[in-house]
Amino acid sequence: MWQEADGSYRCVIGNRAADDSGQILLFSSQDGFSWHYVKVLAANRNRFGKMWECPDFFPLDGKWVLLTSPQDMLPSGFEYHNGNGTLCLIGDYDREKEEFAEISDQSVDYGIDFYAAQTILTPDGRRVMIGWMQNWDTCNHRRKQEEAWFGQMSLPRELSIRDGRLYQKPVRELEGMRSGRVSYTDVTVSGTVRLEGIRGRRIDMELTVRPAEGCDLYRKFAVRFAQNESYYTSLGFRPAESVLKVDRKFSGSRRAIIHQRRSLVNHRDGELKLRIILDRFSAEVFVNDGEQVLSAVLYTEQEAEGISFIADGTVSLDVVKYDLA
Repeated sequence: MWQEADGSYRCVIGNRAADDSGQILLFSSQDGFSWHYVKVLAANRNRFGKMWECPDFFPLDGKWVLLTSPQDMLPSGFEYHNGNGTLCLIGDYDREKEEFAEISDQSVDYGIDFYAAQTILTPDGRRVMIGWMQNWDTCNHRRKQEEAWFGQMSLPRELSIRDGRLYQKPVRELEGMRSGRVSYTDVTVSGTVRLEGIRGRRIDMELTVRPAEGCDLYRKFAVRFAQNESYYTSLGFRPAESVLKVDRKFSGSRRAIIHQRRSLVNHRDGELKLRIILDRFSAEVFVNDGEQVLSAVLYTEQEAEGISFIADGTVSLDVVKYDLA
């Protein structure tokens, strides 16, 4: 819902059309209480799954963004995945005609657990989004029956548009929760490496990986976290395929839920930038300063807090890690 310059209100609502496909309806109101149907703002026409849930519509960096969460998605290469997904439509909005013209589409999150995202506008003008770190396929799976809590939300993320694409970065207030900085530069990784001071389950860790000077392009780089002798979750990158994969099959889950997702990412001759934020039972991975994000819930005991780096080939690695309060 938003207010126009003349004081009237608009809102967008998810709806299902006669073809069983999702659509977004636009309503108007003079007082915010009595609402009137205006038109179909955006129609799915069976392009992106079926039902469209939890719409949000807002201006951002000279464009308008429509967020919605489709059910029953089919994959389109690496851009979307099966099941419950997240969709971002970027376009232009004619306020007089109240028409939205789509320009581009993309996933909001390329990981396993992210759905029903909504945004707010902060007093200083930032558009901040929070999502549900589960979906309809996993929401009945509890880590332990005796846990006093069930389900969780993502970190707040600041949104922007760059080169026609939605970017997401952790809200800047998170930096005020950092402490205990540990950093390494130009660490050579071939095989498995562990670094003193790089561990934890409430951390904010930035990595830059690149081919080691004078060496061929490495075949694979991986970082394992929430790790002990029994458990770990991994993030693996194959530069020849430009594929980044999150894998939690060894994270402690005892159910046949989705454990892996892959994303096609940009890199420069094998150089990739990652920011991995762990928060007890979750991982959120921001790729190339927010060009893509992969979110996943973890089921691992808190005592598993090891982190290791693995290379098939030889890489040069920069690491900066902070503990989070």
